[in-house]
Amino acid sequence: MTASLPPGLVIQNFTPPLCLADFKLIAFDMDSTLINIECVDEIADAAGRKAEVAAITEAAMRGEIADYKESLRQRVALLKGVPVSAMQKVLDERLQLNPGAQALVQACQAAGLKTLLVSGGFTFFTDQVRDRLKIDFTRSNVLEVSNGVLTGRMVDQPWGDICDGEEKRRMLLATCAQLGIRPAQAIAMGDGANDLPMMGEAGLSVAYHAKPKVREQAMVAINSGGLDRLLEVFV
Repeated sequence: MTASLPPGLVIQNFTPPLCLADFKLIAFDMDSTLINIECVDEIADAAGRKAEVAAITEAAMRGEIADYKESLRQRVALLKGVPVSAMQKVLDERLQLNPGAQALVQACQAAGLKTLLVSGGFTFFTDQVRDRLKIDFTRSNVLEVSNGVLTGRMVDQPWGDICDGEEKRRMLLATCAQLGIRPAQAIAMGDGANDLPMMGEAGLSVAYHAKPKVREQAMVAINSGGLDRLLEVFV
């Protein structure tokens, strides 16, 4: 079934309404989902390489690059020499929560859902978003810093090297297991191809202003308006 609610909200393959409290976890992508920017592109701006990095990011998000990890390594390598102060400037001056982000997160928390932030981005930014929204769990990548500047590499973590689509899927499933819930009781929201593996495991998959491939596969597609439009699906 495909149905259209008010313009810009498309529902596919299930019949609304649903009850938000029937779900126990909501997982969010960060860049271009919870927040308004692609952080790696904005950091690259400080190195004069935004166009080059953004082109790789766009291809990766559209699903045109098979090896996401390698695409991220390529982009991070181009950040070599960028000072941490430039990242702080991105955080202070460019990063904003997308419309409806706070309202949606708070509504989910009020309904008893736990929250998870899984990002192919970087802890420098995810930690700030986590704290701002009081998110319960996070997973993202660590940029290596030496003498106050980026080295162009990432730091391996206990769970692995890079948070790609497969790692997002694993983290969603691991968080469900930790909470003692079924994946069918989880909601997953994203905009890029690397979000599809976790969206495929969740009971409700949501595309937010997403790439065509993601819109086609999601159960809910928010094509206009804020993140809190998801609440229109629930009673």
